[in-house]
Amino acid sequence: MAKAAEVLEFFSVEFSVIILSAHRTPVETMEFAARAEEEGYGVLIAGAGMAAHLPGVLAAKTSIPVVGVPIACGPLRGEDALYSMVQMPSGIPVATVGINCAKNAALLAVAILALSDPVLKEKLSAYRQSLREECRRKAKTLAQKGYKELLEEK
Repeated sequence: MAKAAEVLEFFSVEFSVIILSAHRTPVETMEFAARAEEEGYGVLIAGAGMAAHLPGVLAAKTSIPVVGVPIACGPLRGEDALYSMVQMPSGIPVATVGINCAKNAALLAVAILALSDPVLKEKLSAYRQSLREECRRKAKTLAQKGYKELLEEK
């Protein structure tokens, strides 16, 4: 989840890190979800492994968008967490990113928040432009040097 924090810091998005568990701290989890909107949260990012019920429990108790990050752990290496997040029952959606993809979870959260924040929207547009420029630079390097040099550049 550290990658999510890095992205949110990069975009100057205020965030909190809270450790909760749908199974080990169910009362605290439900209380947090119930007051999250009142406390000013715009999106919740929830990482969970194995049974991974945390994002769904949060989504069941709040109307704030919830982004789930399946964490690779246990014998199924995160596949169980992935399935439990993407197979939410109708009416209680959890936006889910790939296994261990906290960076993408934060970028999705930024995109959601940018819908109502023009400054954040501009920062996100500039970030995406930098990704396009990096892709073009790599394509140019590939055309000039060949693929072996590009791979060595990493």
